[in-house]
Order: sequence, then C-alpha cells, then structure tokens
Amino acid sequence: MNPLEKLDKKEVRDLMCKCWMTHDAMWFFHCLQEVGIEKTNKINKAAVRTMAAVEARRLLKSLGYSEGDLHSFVGFQNVFNDMFGVIKADFMNGETEFLKDGTLRVTWHQCFAYDGVKKLGVIDGYLCGIFDRLEGWFEEFGLEFTVEPKVEGCMMRTDGHCYRDYKFRMPVEDSV
Repeated sequence: MNPLEKLDKKEVRDLMCKCWMTHDAMWFFHCLQEVGIEKTNKINKAAVRTMAAVEARRLLKSLGYSEGDLHSFVGFQNVFNDMFGVIKADFMNGETEFLKDGTLRVTWHQCFAYDGVKKLGVIDGYLCGIFDRLEGWFEEFGLEFTVEPKVEGCMMRTDGHCYRDYKFRMPVEDSV
C-alpha cells in the first residue's frame, strides 16, 4: 500500500502544515540566535513575501485557475477560498469573510506565530509576518488593495486579537 493512502487529504494537509510551521519556527529561532530580532524580522518578512509569490503561482495552477479568474470580486473569492483552504490547517484558529464592498476580512482568534515568539521571549520586538504571506499572493497577481489597520509589530500582543481588512479595487457586482 502506498503510504499516502493511509492518510486522507485533510490529514496530509495538516501534517505538512505542522512540518512547515516547525521548520519556520526553527529557522526563526536559529536566525534570532545569530543576528537578533531586528534582522530576523527583516529576513523573515522578505522570505515570506518571496515564498508567497511562488506559492501563489503554484496554487493557482494546481487548482486549475488562471489570472483571468481574479478580475472580479466573485472570481477572486473562489480562487482565494480554494488557495486558503489548501494552506490553512485545522490547528490554525482563524477565518475569512468577504464583505459586500469588496473587502476581505482575515481574522485570527489565536496565533501560532504569536504563541511561538512569545515563548522565545522576544514578542515585544516581533514584526508580524503572517499577513505578508497573503499580501505576497495579492501582489504577485497584481491585485490593487489597501489594508486596515496598518500594524507595526504584533496586534495579538497589543490588542489581544488580530485581523486585517483588505479592500480590493475590482468589480464587486454579484459578490457575497
């Protein structure tokens, strides 16, 4: 029996996400030890954006979409929901909501990055890199958007909750 046949798709996704998050945490930890929090933040955010551009293209192609599917808010919703559904494991306690005005709200109720960086004792100096992944997708596809609130640091640390509202400049008729 093929070992992958022992796991269902959700189990494979969750396992791969956990392995990726462990790699990410260990990379962050060792970088922190070598160069400190300021340089680690800079490197982390740049690496996430660069990875996200490649990831976005791979996901778009693997899911059978094209950039033409991103020209309306309805098309964007379909593509985003599928892409996010592939990368978001069950242990990631967050959700997305599409608003009628062309806004995507992404909310995290608990954050694995916050929890991990807090354990490292450097949460006060941490610059969130979680949303850089999504913004890297949007930028790779040339989507025009604004984001609110603009956060420097970690919103989970300062406010006890975390979200971003992405307002897209694209046709929104027939959305939500």
